[in-house]
Amino acid sequence: MNSRMIPLALLLTACDPMTPPQPETAPNPAFESQVQALEKARAVEGQVNQAADLQHQQVDEASR
Repeated sequence: MNSRMIPLALLLTACDPMTPPQPETAPNPAFESQVQALEKARAVEGQVNQAADLQHQQVDEASR
């Protein structure tokens, strides 16, 4: 009987219902410059699109 109780006790103690808290992961500083470059590119893209729309309007008005 005791030989069955030891593995059972070990099995039950191994199954802890509470999971340990996960450490917060900080952003990787190696990619920070790439993230900043993408943000700048998105900002410039909006300006380029506005300029292209304005240019299309000017061409349409000139062709009338």
